[in-house]
Amino acid sequence: MLWGNKRKKHKEAVPARQQAIVLPLHGTNKALEFLVEFINNIRPASPKNIDEAELKFKAVLYQLSQDKSVLFSLRKALLSQFTQTNIVIALTESGIVSSHGFFYELFGKIKHKILPELKSTNNFLYVINKVFYKKSDHTWVEGVSMDLWVQFFEVLGIQINLTEPKLITQLYQSLHILSYRIATLGLEKQLTQRFDNFDTTIYPFLEQNRLINEYIHLHTINGTVEKQQLILYDIVEALHNCNQSIRWIKEQRQLHGTGMAQTLIITRLQQQIERLFIILDVLDANNEFNTQRFADYFTTVVYNENRKNSIRKFLSENTGYLAYQIAEHGGRTGEKYITTTSKEFWRMFWSACGGGIIISFIGIIKNLLGKLKVAPFWQGFLYSTNYSLGFILIHETRSTLATKQPAYTANNVASSFDAQKTGEQPDLRNLAITVAKVSRTQIASFTGNLLVVFPLTYLLAWLFFIATGTKIAEGAAAHQLLKDQQPGHSLSLLYACFTGFFLFASGLIAGYVENYVVYAKISDRIKSVFKKGSSEKNGIRLFIMQKII
Repeated sequence: MLWGNKRKKHKEAVPARQQAIVLPLHGTNKALEFLVEFINNIRPASPKNIDEAELKFKAVLYQLSQDKSVLFSLRKALLSQFTQTNIVIALTESGIVSSHGFFYELFGKIKHKILPELKSTNNFLYVINKVFYKKSDHTWVEGVSMDLWVQFFEVLGIQINLTEPKLITQLYQSLHILSYRIATLGLEKQLTQRFDNFDTTIYPFLEQNRLINEYIHLHTINGTVEKQQLILYDIVEALHNCNQSIRWIKEQRQLHGTGMAQTLIITRLQQQIERLFIILDVLDANNEFNTQRFADYFTTVVYNENRKNSIRKFLSENTGYLAYQIAEHGGRTGEKYITTTSKEFWRMFWSACGGGIIISFIGIIKNLLGKLKVAPFWQGFLYSTNYSLGFILIHETRSTLATKQPAYTANNVASSFDAQKTGEQPDLRNLAITVAKVSRTQIASFTGNLLVVFPLTYLLAWLFFIATGTKIAEGAAAHQLLKDQQPGHSLSLLYACFTGFFLFASGLIAGYVENYVVYAKISDRIKSVFKKGSSEKNGIRLFIMQKII
């Protein structure tokens, strides 16, 4: 039996106008037309109208449950496409990050944007493109509740024990290809260098390949089902060990840093391992099919085929990988601006008081520099020098500035919301806890700054007046300073936005540099350069080690 549920006889015949034609197994063209028409009955008028799509989908599901002839025809149509087309590329390529270089992929997409690639009618992706022919189909396919897709595939009987030789051969071929690709990626130095005691005999990425080869060999020689089942369990365990190794490598990012190549390799590995689980689910004879995983794969393939030539999608994904790499370590940079205990809270408060002292002097010096009659360029240069020296002093004294804290902690908040770390849904509870910690810390830094800045700045201005007999700001100039701080009468809010953006950018840059210093082992390289140097060179080495690394 090709499908899990047998066709049952009904006492009452279905009216002729409602009956679907029973398709022959090799009627590929008619089967494809049937599938196109079937999806047309679900497709909403607007791809963003998810409610309409779900309503139509529920109606179709109800019809499938009531009219077994329609269900049987749908099964035959799908099976016809599975057996008469090549599904290997759909399983091993579609929805998996490409191994080609950035510019190679970009130019390829531009070329196919102008002159689309011609797919063979024997390619299963050709079927996907014909059925979901609108480029916006992925919107409603992904928008529809995943529970409906799961219900659809369960009604369809996708959890089956397949006996069609051609289809099984393609599944084993896909299994073979993915296994070797996982083993190859697992041997990349970006991964193996993270293991101190690298042993190929127990390395899970190689172990899964050995087991899969043994499993395929047993299938070739018609080994017993029991033996194949035992090896399948070992393969699943090896794949779980691969995922565990990937999680461990991710955890080591904070200690060893990461690179773009490592990020892409890990992403490809996770996608290929997930694809192996789908194939093993189909080949396994224990009737425990993960329909949720298959539904996720289905929506991924539809999305990928709809958007395969999208330059925006390509740039967005690659920018996303880079942004994830930077933000992950920018989050580490912001950890020191988040307090957890009462002791840390008061340490942050006193650190903010120290920052308030420095800011008071920066403000006084800035107003004094404003009295100089210089060209706008040199005035801007002097202002910038004053601010940069002040920020360096804040950094060196480990003081805190309230306006700087949110920009640096934004990465940490985003990191707490990250689902890539766990492979599960975003942890809202963890996000709420992080936001609470950030808010509490912001209160400490804000209060510490203000409690010092107002009285100290006033004191410094008064001392300057006592010493020189000149006020730092008076008359029209003083009124202009006040006016410049009023949001309704100046561009102060816009300037604040500019400041916030560049402070955030500085947090990203700091995280990126910190990651690069660790990942490129700058510390060890500096040690080797200054190993046999003069005392002056050793002093430079120590300074770099302490201040940068």
